[in-house]
Amino acid sequence: MNFWPPFLGSGIRFKVEQERPLVFNVSLKLRWYTKNYVGTQYGGSLYSMSDPWLMLILLDQIGKDFLVWDKSASIRFLRPGKSHVRARFAITPEQIEEIRSRALELGKYEPTFTIDIVDQSDQVIAQVDKVLWVKPKQNKFAHS
Repeated sequence: MNFWPPFLGSGIRFKVEQERPLVFNVSLKLRWYTKNYVGTQYGGSLYSMSDPWLMLILLDQIGKDFLVWDKSASIRFLRPGKSHVRARFAITPEQIEEIRSRALELGKYEPTFTIDIVDQSDQVIAQVDKVLWVKPKQNKFAHS
């Protein structure tokens, strides 16, 4: 994924922090090609660094019997990104179980996550809200 053209071109990099449960660390260095007109981190790249990590984690952890899609996202810019930035993406095993249970019970479920993007001083410069869409492939418990 580090060589996927949208990430490569925007300077976004990721590392797997942990495999079980899957955790990603994503970073974006402040470079001449990642700056906006006023010299801070470009907002589009800040948003791009939040996609598609939560969906990938959930697909990996919830099992093959579920469909998982990104449904929506929004970003709040809290302060200018004047340095390298990073974000950590994780879903706890307890959250996975809750998502699985709710999707089975309701026929579909749309969990929401908030991710902080922080600068080198650990100040939150932006927050991304992501909504996923989760549905059992065959809901054995659904009422007709």
